[in-house]
Amino acid sequence: MRRLTYYVGTSVDGFIADPDGGLGAFPISPEVVDHIAGEYPETLPGQAREQLGLSGPGKHFDTIVQGRGSYALALDAGVTSPYPHLKQYVVSSTLADVDPDVTVIPSDPVGAIRALKQQDGGGIYLAGGGNLAGQLLGEIDELIVKVYPVVLGGGIPLFGTGFAPTGLVASEHQILGDGTAVLRYRLTGTS
Repeated sequence: MRRLTYYVGTSVDGFIADPDGGLGAFPISPEVVDHIAGEYPETLPGQAREQLGLSGPGKHFDTIVQGRGSYALALDAGVTSPYPHLKQYVVSSTLADVDPDVTVIPSDPVGAIRALKQQDGGGIYLAGGGNLAGQLLGEIDELIVKVYPVVLGGGIPLFGTGFAPTGLVASEHQILGDGTAVLRYRLTGTS
């Protein structure tokens, strides 16, 4: 069975974006870029991959799922297929089909993820946002968090679940030269 991995960057105080969904407050150092390009190159959008000279299949994922707010970052930049190297899904009840390479999931994201996990293929990359991650919390097999050395004081939370204690099992950690921590967890009850 395929695994769903929530691979995301967050501030020390648990926000994945500013209140408007922007990512400009996160310090993206050369160490962070090198880490992502070396370990999770498929999580970079197509334009970034081109700039870094990356091509070919990824190491971990062949599919991306993201919420409407995360996808809006690409749309606002005029890009309708931000991850052309992956099978792309966007969960949105308001978005019409915008690109033949992007499948819109209009409802029941839990059912859609369960169906994707049953299909043949590689890992599934959950790119955000926090509300979608909260809805899919019971389906997430692995959490990989890049904790940037910054406090935002507000914004979009890592999980939009409200109070929902969920156990994690630490499986790996790394501190990059710029102070960014990369933490990897399994959710309790997953293998």
